[in-house]
Amino acid sequence: MARKFRKIGVLTSGGDAPGMNSALREVALEALSSGVEVLGIMKGYTGLISGELMELTPERVAGISPLSGTILYSDRCLEFATEEGMKKAVRTCELNQIDGIVAIGGDGTFRGATDLTHHGVPCIGIPGTIDNDITSTDYTIGFDTAMNTVVGLADNLRDTCESHARCSVIEVMGRDAGYIAVESAIAAGAVAVAIPEVPFDEDKAVERIIKERKNGTRAFIVMVSEGLGSEFGEKLTKRINDEAKVESRFARLAHVVRGGKPTLRDRLTASMMGEKAVKELLSGKSDLVICEKDSRIVARDIDYALVLDRLYKNKLKDGDLEKFSEKVVVKMKKEAEEVRQLVKDLYTTANRLA
Repeated sequence: MARKFRKIGVLTSGGDAPGMNSALREVALEALSSGVEVLGIMKGYTGLISGELMELTPERVAGISPLSGTILYSDRCLEFATEEGMKKAVRTCELNQIDGIVAIGGDGTFRGATDLTHHGVPCIGIPGTIDNDITSTDYTIGFDTAMNTVVGLADNLRDTCESHARCSVIEVMGRDAGYIAVESAIAAGAVAVAIPEVPFDEDKAVERIIKERKNGTRAFIVMVSEGLGSEFGEKLTKRINDEAKVESRFARLAHVVRGGKPTLRDRLTASMMGEKAVKELLSGKSDLVICEKDSRIVARDIDYALVLDRLYKNKLKDGDLEKFSEKVVVKMKKEAEEVRQLVKDLYTTANRLA
């Protein structure tokens, strides 16, 4: 028999992402339509520990979809990783009759959600991060908006590069993943792109710029991922300036990429994931992450998702794979390899178009 829910909580944790508010709105409206009250948990797991809560009514979530960031705010909570912090969070749920939680964020958010589930508070995760670096899902909330922001800024830089015959080396966010960089590079017509997942031939990139300058090209865009290190882009800029004899400038876009009104795709995907999360939770399921796979919104085991992510990123911990059958491990390895191949294919496309 499905558990009877009186009240659920919803939180956003980790880095904010455009579209999170659309997910919050749908979580609230879907739960309320089922007769379940909704409490917004302020500042992620920090607010769950301290008991900072806000009732989410239809009036409170009306009109929040166009807003970037998150109306519940966010935080990175070290205390939540301790047993004492976990007990405080569980106590907050008990005192406020919170029967389950929808947690929106990245892999750190999901680790917290599965820990809460193991302490008796059912949780469902929704992937919200501009980096698109959650391996179990084809798409994460905020990615499309971030790329549109990058492409818009790259187009602006190209205008001034054309006027002054310059090169702009643009560093974009993405943590250890190069999705924003490589897809934005394709869209912006970059002459080169460097990402952590694929070796970068710096000599070839410089030679290409030299050749294109001789052919009359005035403006160049080079896209690099922050995952290559804080000095990578600046060093590459200097080399292009010195060896290609093209006046070059370095631009670190940083957190501006997280802002801006969420695109239709992010609002739509967030809404669909929010609806799915509440339906799964109220049906008695937990320890799941809501994913987009092959253009469908599906629920996947959160433990599988976390280990798959560590497998793909070569960060496996001792015993990670032992909890799964040999058949599941084979499936996991195949899925990780498919993601690696996708990134390589995108990188090949970017270089072909350059």
